[in-house]
Amino acid sequence: MKIIKTQLEYKNALIKLEQIFDAKPNTTKGDELELLSLLIEKYEEEKFSVAMPDPIEAIKFRMEQMGYTQNDLAKTLGLKSRASEILNKKRSLTLEMIRNLHEKMNIPTQVLIQNY
Repeated sequence: MKIIKTQLEYKNALIKLEQIFDAKPNTTKGDELELLSLLIEKYEEEKFSVAMPDPIEAIKFRMEQMGYTQNDLAKTLGLKSRASEILNKKRSLTLEMIRNLHEKMNIPTQVLIQNY
């Protein structure tokens, strides 16, 4: 086995993975399955990674999902004017705001702490 570098190698690795998928752990085939899985995962992370969304776009998206208005967001952030400033990218999120957004709207902190 070797590091997967091309689309063809990736497709062949997936075929091989399917063939040995039911291998028992702690056997030669089981070790091969584990190693092949790691190689495939590494290739997929490099080739198919998905960038995190912009923090403000994530807030707007979550607001839409939850049926929140700007007034609802203001309750989470403290002031209505602050909610407007945040949504218009005129004010940065504070640590307290990030914690509140994560807790009350379930937005991942990794998304909220990014620069925008």
